[in-house]
Amino acid sequence: MGYLNCDYTPHDMNHNDHVNLIKPAFLDETPNASFADFGAGSGAFTLALREVLGVSATIYAVDKDKSSLRELENSYAACFHSTSNLIVMQADFSKPLNLPPLDGILMANSLHFFKDRVKVLQHVKSFLKPNGKLIIVEYNVDKGNIWVPYPFSFATFGKLTKEAGFTDPQLLATHSSRFLDGFYSAITYTK
Repeated sequence: MGYLNCDYTPHDMNHNDHVNLIKPAFLDETPNASFADFGAGSGAFTLALREVLGVSATIYAVDKDKSSLRELENSYAACFHSTSNLIVMQADFSKPLNLPPLDGILMANSLHFFKDRVKVLQHVKSFLKPNGKLIIVEYNVDKGNIWVPYPFSFATFGKLTKEAGFTDPQLLATHSSRFLDGFYSAITYTK
């Protein structure tokens, strides 16, 4: 599969980088998968998710910011010429949501906004099917700043997943960054 030209992000990464961070999690994906992007924002990782899952997947993009979700829908339509498999939800993913049981959830730079990450992970787990995937993209540090208040290194993520009732995480990929020592992606499963 060739990479799409969906570059619109002003950050350290482009669309290909987003795809490369999550693609190792999808080597065994089944057709018609149902995934959510929690904290989707303007859609950088939602576009990557759609690229690796394909047109048969259903993708729920969840974010509190209505204008970011509009931008996501526009970018998605421009890249894939359709939004038929995209369901946009303006909501707080740390609260109850009306979602079917999901095959997987992607959380790219969204969990670091919560101090009680174990509580949020336990809530997130309630949306997943048995053996459902949780894919995290995060800064690989344990000390944040005002923009990224509660980041967590891969080692810390292992402790969080254990407390929240997930399997031990597997490191998928890393990417350098000008900020906070770079990114990592990891996968864990519901028990």
